Amino acid sequence: MFVKNIMIPKHECFTAQENTSLKEALESLEKHQIDGLPVLSGDRYVGVATRYSIYESYFKSDKQKDQYLTSTYVKDIATHHDKFLEGGELFEKTLLDLKDFPLLAVVDANKNFLGVVTRSDVISSFESAFGVNRPGVRIAFTSVETEGRIARLSEIAHQFHEHIISLVTFDETDKLVRRIVMKIEKKDNIDRFTKKLEEHGFRILSIQEDL
Repeated sequence: MFVKNIMIPKHECFTAQENTSLKEALESLEKHQIDGLPVLSGDRYVGVATRYSIYESYFKSDKQKDQYLTSTYVKDIATHHDKFLEGGELFEKTLLDLKDFPLLAVVDANKNFLGVVTRSDVISSFESAFGVNRPGVRIAFTSVETEGRIARLSEIAHQFHEHIISLVTFDETDKLVRRIVMKIEKKDNIDRFTKKLEEHGFRILSIQEDL
């Protein structure tokens, strides 16, 4: 999945023009219950204003609160001027960038604002990959790293008419054993299914029902 697939498009974003006062920006952040506003000059991206950057700048200033909020503009405290996405990046690559920041802007080749990717959206995508929000049975197991193991796993699941909600693998290294977590819909054949897996060399680590 690419960044553009989870991007919130421009017309659905809350933004601030560069000469918006911090008072107006804070009101917008509060009203929409968001943590950051992309700052634009017309359609061109110039940075992001966050609650943190507003408060940090205030504590470093020598102005009274009301004066500071009405006489300072979002362009003065915006950060991430040169930190943005262009849409073609793999979405999982954004996780580290969004670890300590609420959103990243997506821009075109001319830095025209196209939309945003938020930390919440990325986390939701990972939750979807793990089937977090769907009830089922989560089976963790290991398998020797050989060609065709995932295909064999699928064949066994098909044989037992299992509905796979999610399938995630770990240990993408030079190790000979790979960990796999599969989530399936709850049925009355779990014992027979897992026994079949073990007969074909899959070592069961845990079985847990997610309600």
